[in-house]
Amino acid sequence: MTTDLHGPLRAYAERLHATIGDRHHVASPLGAWLLLALSGAAADSDPATAPETALRALAEALGTDLTSATEVARRLLDAPHPLVASATALWHLQGRGTDGTTGWRAALPATTAVGALPDQAGLDAWAREHTDGLIETFPLKVSPDVVFALASALATRISWADPFEVADARALGPGSPWARGLRRVLRSPSHGHRCAIVTTTRAGDVIVHAAPAQAADGAGLVVLSVAAAPQVPPADVLTVAYDLSTGAADGAQPAGSRSLFDLPLGETPLWTLSEERVRTRSRDGREERHNAVLPCWSARSEHDLSAEPLGFPAATAALAGALAQPVQAFEARQVAMARFGRYGFEAAAVTGMFGLTSLPPEGVARTAELRFGHPYAVVAVATDTRADGATGPWHGVPVFSAWVADPEELPDSAT
Repeated sequence: MTTDLHGPLRAYAERLHATIGDRHHVASPLGAWLLLALSGAAADSDPATAPETALRALAEALGTDLTSATEVARRLLDAPHPLVASATALWHLQGRGTDGTTGWRAALPATTAVGALPDQAGLDAWAREHTDGLIETFPLKVSPDVVFALASALATRISWADPFEVADARALGPGSPWARGLRRVLRSPSHGHRCAIVTTTRAGDVIVHAAPAQAADGAGLVVLSVAAAPQVPPADVLTVAYDLSTGAADGAQPAGSRSLFDLPLGETPLWTLSEERVRTRSRDGREERHNAVLPCWSARSEHDLSAEPLGFPAATAALAGALAQPVQAFEARQVAMARFGRYGFEAAAVTGMFGLTSLPPEGVARTAELRFGHPYAVVAVATDTRADGATGPWHGVPVFSAWVADPEELPDSAT
């Protein structure tokens, strides 16, 4: 995660998870943020085409100015991570999205696909392809009212550098409601994983576990788990987890880490602290050891992203201006999944936004069936239109005319 992105993404994640609430779920704030950044890139290519209020609201949702957001998105998408597959796309109706300026195309990252709006099967196939099959369907259903679509996909499937060991679920502690419903859980190995007890301003003392993945081409992935006391609101714990993630990639000891020798022996809802006599090479003769016990888990979630603080109303208005499209409504959703197990972790998210034309107002329709049931006239008129659009001398000339007064039966051969 780049330094330029961490602050804005932390703030966006706090808003997104707040709208989801405290139910079991998984989400990708980054996937949603990237769509906003792409909308900003298109709008910022010609600010005169987008409402000024929409541009301000979009920058506020992104947590940074549009130019900076565009640059961050470009750096991420145009230099893909070996362990995190990423893809973005902007689609529009055939013959639409080409009106007015087309400078927005050049403003998008080079890897962002641009083209005609696919049908539902095409959107679903795109989701499967760019998440390695982890997401089966696109989060939105295409309709005749869709004039453009913007999408992002993120996916990872990793193996731990050091797999977990197996422990009895009772190791979760006598106060854990999960200890009674599970039989086996995961225990961190004796080396490779990192653990700490950290004091934070927002959530008090928290416990932290970091599991690194097998590296690929010098790039890796660390899955950070953070727990606070049961009474701490989930939003606070999630925000603290984002704060602690700043140093996770470097393997740094979290700021605020507590010495085990400053804590009382015994049990708390978050840990059990014991002491024993051992042989140690520690300089002061006091050695600190950590391990973690945590359950396997999986989640599959769908999220409505239409709330104004999430930025998609502003993104729709800004993008509609850049594409010169008559958009009156929008839809924005994300589908995400994750699975955390003994040997690895996999997760994926697809985020989609549709720009929609408005439905016509309700009215009254009358249908007339015209009946030629008595004598009538017929005139055959020639048309003569040339390739260059000009008309020839025959154009509009009545060639034949008739008065129909003696109709015939439809022959059997024509039925």
